Amino acid sequence: MLVLSRKKDEKIMIGDSITLMVIEIKNDKVRLGIEAPKDVTVHREEVYAAIKEQSAHDSKDFTSH
Repeated sequence: MLVLSRKKDEKIMIGDSITLMVIEIKNDKVRLGIEAPKDVTVHREEVYAAIKEQSAHDSKDFTSH
């Protein structure tokens, strides 16, 4: 894992097409802005896990019929 320190309004580049920007730092929360191509999906980890779980559940239901 790469660990970087950034201040407000500083950016991190991922490849040529994804930019992360620190928008705000307040108490124990950091707000990030993410610029990515439309074909790149971006989710919070818990949302991504729920989508994967639902997808696995749906495919299980589909194969059991």
